[in-house]
Amino acid sequence: MESSSPSVPFPLLQAPVESTYRACTIPYRFPSDNSRKATPVEIQWIDLFLNSVPSFKQRAENDPTVPDAPAKAEKFAERYTAMLEEMKKNPKSHGGPPDCILLCRLRELVLRELGFRDIFKKVKDEENAKAMSLFEGVVQRNDEIKDDGKRVENLIRGILAGNIFDLGSAQLAEVFAKDGMSFLASCQNLVSRPWVIDDLDAFKSKWTKKSWEKVILAANDMPSINDVTYPELVEIINKLKDADGKISGVDASNLIVANSGNDLPVIDLSSVAPEFAFMANDADLVVLEGMGRAIETNLYAQMKCDSIKIGMVKHPEVAQFLGGRLYDCVFKFNEA
Repeated sequence: MESSSPSVPFPLLQAPVESTYRACTIPYRFPSDNSRKATPVEIQWIDLFLNSVPSFKQRAENDPTVPDAPAKAEKFAERYTAMLEEMKKNPKSHGGPPDCILLCRLRELVLRELGFRDIFKKVKDEENAKAMSLFEGVVQRNDEIKDDGKRVENLIRGILAGNIFDLGSAQLAEVFAKDGMSFLASCQNLVSRPWVIDDLDAFKSKWTKKSWEKVILAANDMPSINDVTYPELVEIINKLKDADGKISGVDASNLIVANSGNDLPVIDLSSVAPEFAFMANDADLVVLEGMGRAIETNLYAQMKCDSIKIGMVKHPEVAQFLGGRLYDCVFKFNEA
């Protein structure tokens, strides 16, 4: 949307990208569907985005950085709702037919046109501070687990527990506003295994025999929902380092933080920042984390190297598609 250089395909996608990759896991429509009539799945997903409008409007009207925020938030709600309702009548409107990337993009577009840059900034700052205060304890508890397999399972459960903090989900935004969320409680309350996609045992056995060599943490270029951005991640990593540049006693000099060039809570890997593509070119493991990036847009993306797609299912529509439970977990591990 506002990138300084043209984007390129992620280099670790199986080629040819044009014919083997599409950044949308759930098919909203098929070639045989009437192009002028919204499909039941399109309507279901448009409704999901409609349900999130009130929580986005509330965040926007409380944004202290935008003059006349309440009036502009009202305008956002009206404009975005009108777009979604129009798509129900004519799926080709507003650049459609819709998929989750387009529905997210339109929401961001309307917010940015009205001057909203980062309506979740306050809650992100609070949660980042909370997470950093927990960091040492979480690492220490993990280090105390002597069994390799159990330790990696504990790490994976931690990723999934962190992934529940998602203010793009209307239901979770409501829970969060009411009670907040405890990381430890989230770890303990994960649904029982086997999860809806559960390759954890295969990964655990690989983990004990192999170590992957290249670590890059990639984050969004621009704010979107409560996702961490590249500048925020740089700051977080620097705060976690001690005077010797170590994180919890581990040398972090080879830990690279990169800007993915993305500006949405989902990701289209056919279009990433060239600098990021260059850095990631020789990575030997790709980890996609979160419902938007790992499940809704890239669950079936094929990589040239080992890959993990990990996330929690936070929309009933996704649970229905996968044949799992709401708040079920996905851990998909593919070897090259």
